[in-house]
Formats: sequence, C-alpha cells, structure tokens
Amino acid sequence: MDKKVYILLTDTGTVFTKTIKQYTKAPYNHSSIAFDEHLLELYSFGRKNPRNPLYAGFIKEDILNGTYKLYPQTTCSVYEIIVTDRQIEKMKRMIGLFERKKDQMIYNIFGVIGVALREPLEPRGSYFCSQFVSELLERAGIKLWNKIPALVTPDDFRRSDKTKLVYEGLLLDYPPLKKAAK
Repeated sequence: MDKKVYILLTDTGTVFTKTIKQYTKAPYNHSSIAFDEHLLELYSFGRKNPRNPLYAGFIKEDILNGTYKLYPQTTCSVYEIIVTDRQIEKMKRMIGLFERKKDQMIYNIFGVIGVALREPLEPRGSYFCSQFVSELLERAGIKLWNKIPALVTPDDFRRSDKTKLVYEGLLLDYPPLKKAAK
C-alpha cells in the first residue's frame, strides 16, 4: 500500500531568508520532510536554537514551539510524495542515524554558497536543508530530478512534477496542523 511523505517549504521572513530570497527569487527558502500530514514528525537542517541562526544542524522541527513560533507570519507550501512502506522504512532508519550523530552534524553554509556557484561543496557531516531532504529521498530510491543533492534548492521541490501541492498559505493556518494542535 502506498504511503505519503510531505515536503514543507517555508519563508519565515528572517534576515537570512530575505538575503537568500534576493538571490534565488524563489518564494520559499527552507525545506523539511515530514512523515505525517500534521507535520509532527518533521526533520531538516536548520536552527538548533530559534534565536540563534548561527547555531544550526540536524533538527526535529516543532512548528508550535520551535523557530516557527517566533515567526507566526511564516508562509509555506506543503507537497506530498507517494512512497512505499519500504521507502519510509529506509528514510526513518536514516533519520535514526542522523539523530544518533546530531551533535556531530552541522549546517552546510559552504554548500549554500556552492549552489549559487553551481559547484557542490560537501564537507563531511554537514548539510543544508534541501540537500538533506533530497539525500534522504534519493537514498530511499526516490529520484525527483537529475541533480545531486548538494545542488538541490527548496524551489526544486516546488517545481518537480513528482510532488503534489496540498496547501499554500500561512503555516499556522495549515488545516491538519490546526486539527493536531486542538
């Protein structure tokens, strides 16, 4: 039986995201992956401390109590991808590895620069958000495009013909999230 994973693309409006947006011209500049439509099992590479953008790495995101709580006007789009049980199992196993090594994992700021230069920069143990999500999908056998993870941007998920848009608007207005928060 087919299952779904969800790709969450967001724009918090922070200085960092505004800077990226000026270059990319894309509506969203952060990506995360969720294993449930309520976005409760949500993972990415981003801020470990909501108030400190420089302290970043592998994170389990919490929309209601984490970084997004500080930015209630965050806009988003949510996409679904049809996957198999086996692919979910592979991705969750990889998430477990990331969780065990989370203190050794850092945010790949050089990789973000590499995307701009169209030259992959992949220091060991470091990822940026879309690189992480893409790598997770690819290692589970889900190929959305012919591009290596170190060059994938959040906008690539939006433009893929293998993702289906299920919501766009304010993150805190996302209907399944509102149901889960009650």
